[in-house]
Amino acid sequence: MTEREITRPVDLARGRRLNPEAVGWSRSPVHRTRIAGWGRTKRWEYWGIVTDRFVVGLTVAGLDYLANCAVYVLDRRTGQEATRSGIRPLHRPRFGDDPGDGTLHASAGVGAGRVGIGIDDDEGRTSIRVQARELQVSLEVSRPGHDGLAVVVPWSERRFQYTLKDLANPVTGTVTLDGTTHDLGTGWAVLDRGRGRWRYATTWNWGAGSGVVEGSTRAIQVGGKWTDGTGSTENGILIDGRLHKLGEDLRWTYHLTEPGGPWRVRGERLDATLTPFHLRRDVTELGVLAVKTHQAFGVWHGTGVLDDGSEVSLDGLVGWAEQSRNRW
Repeated sequence: MTEREITRPVDLARGRRLNPEAVGWSRSPVHRTRIAGWGRTKRWEYWGIVTDRFVVGLTVAGLDYLANCAVYVLDRRTGQEATRSGIRPLHRPRFGDDPGDGTLHASAGVGAGRVGIGIDDDEGRTSIRVQARELQVSLEVSRPGHDGLAVVVPWSERRFQYTLKDLANPVTGTVTLDGTTHDLGTGWAVLDRGRGRWRYATTWNWGAGSGVVEGSTRAIQVGGKWTDGTGSTENGILIDGRLHKLGEDLRWTYHLTEPGGPWRVRGERLDATLTPFHLRRDVTELGVLAVKTHQAFGVWHGTGVLDDGSEVSLDGLVGWAEQSRNRW
């Protein structure tokens, strides 16, 4: 499948409808993501971090009719998990619409249930601060300036999504649990930025992995289900800063009834399997809003084929694979 690479700034939408000129993919943020009107528009910033000590996931989401700030922490050494999530009805966080603008300050929840998240983009780095009950996170993410993977997925002229995945970003910081501060450890941060107008019910697969293999920085980004049949994919291999786009729908094999079972993703240029070290199950039921996610954190092994036909190892990349079913 041949997809159009976009290299110049472009508007994602014309009013509330998809701009046809925005459909394609890019190596860097070039889409201006302003969407007019209210209703069915979803915006979020998600950062996923895996180090040799901690797993951290944090989300700021705006669904037009509510805002959500959430943080998840897993201490890999002790197995302790902590989740904090706050909801703010009829509130829309101030997401940036300019290409590459990820600076954002938001809070949701009340009293002891309040979660505050601050994200500040600066030249070559992103600073993140999370404040929640008995849980604080402080992160410094280095942004090397390598290729990312931005894709516009066109379901129809009224339903569409812009997504940006930025992989293999070195990260340092601290996690404070129950008053005790711990060093974050050594690892990687991945950004998932979303802007679009969604269908009410959607299921997706997403997987990512980052690391150093044979002396080079490598990463994979894979997706499925929600993009199938649209002509757009969010699949790629990153090698030493250069993205190699995979323009095909990939085949996912996994069994949710086997928590420690493998997650395999295959295509003509990719065969990679994630072996989990931890499975997170997240279920939210709030009337018309429902989310059910199975997220396996683990280590990837496999091979990928680059644009020039050469084969590379993906053994040892750390990250996750997930299935998420959503009504929102």
